[in-house]
Amino acid sequence: MSGSNVSKVFYAENYHPIQAGSIDGTDILPHDNAVYRALLCSSAGLYDPLRDPKVFGDPYCTLFVGRLSHLTTEDSLRRAMSKYGRVKNLRLVRHIVTGSSRGYAFVEYETEKEMRHAYKDAHHSMIDDCEIIVDYNRQQLMPGWIPRRLGGGLGGKKESGQLRFGGRERPFRAPLRPIPHDDLKRLGITPPPEGRYMSRFQVPSPPRRETDSVRREESSGVKDSVEKDGHSRSSSTDGDDWSHTRSPDGYRGGHSHKGNYEKMKHESRRGSNDKEDYYQRSSSEKEDRYQRRSSDKDRSRRRDSNDRDDHSRKRHKSRR
Repeated sequence: MSGSNVSKVFYAENYHPIQAGSIDGTDILPHDNAVYRALLCSSAGLYDPLRDPKVFGDPYCTLFVGRLSHLTTEDSLRRAMSKYGRVKNLRLVRHIVTGSSRGYAFVEYETEKEMRHAYKDAHHSMIDDCEIIVDYNRQQLMPGWIPRRLGGGLGGKKESGQLRFGGRERPFRAPLRPIPHDDLKRLGITPPPEGRYMSRFQVPSPPRRETDSVRREESSGVKDSVEKDGHSRSSSTDGDDWSHTRSPDGYRGGHSHKGNYEKMKHESRRGSNDKEDYYQRSSSEKEDRYQRRSSDKDRSRRRDSNDRDDHSRKRHKSRR
């Protein structure tokens, strides 16, 4: 570790109970019973955060709000959190027996942009004379997460006892000794992200959607394959048969005139066949529609004539 990182901190991206119980992320053994219980729960797979029936909504648009006053209700919390965006759903966690507030809630916004705005500005704000903390939905977005009730969690107000580190409120301190990577690897503990330190004045960003990264990786893979394919083709053919043009996404690669001509020819032939099928289908549909319309008109005319005859007969009988 360089000397410039001594005054900096770093945050956990994956959760491990032993690492979360260490002030600098270098411990390899549990130091209290709660960490040991969370380690057993994690190794045995007793907690599945994705199958909680009470969890709802989009996790990338949901915020965790903690240290709430026990007098705070759903309406007052909604009014306070609506300053940062449109609140879609809100769940104030209450005691299962008494129904009283447990002091934390989950707030879902309409968009991810509004959630990030509240994540940045609502942290350490005041609601009902209590200073709250705001964090992203680690239950669903942080791999390996173990909640506080099972010995895990991050942060907290206790200055002694079950301290947890690595989160936004209580990040890891920069280690003053080398991290034992070999021991952590032997015990299956994820090493802390050494080399990615942040200042205490910087705000850690919530995780992005995985679809965006996957899409970027796929697009980069496609570009790489196209580049390789273009280089191989250009090396095997003459330069007169190939011309470098720019595609809509900005990629500059090779395209074959002959291949493009064959492709356009095939598409035009397919388009002409589709047009012929469409015209034949439309003409047959028109004939069927015309026949149905004419038969409907004949039936309506006969019905009208019968109605007129009945009306005339009734009038003739009434006159008599």
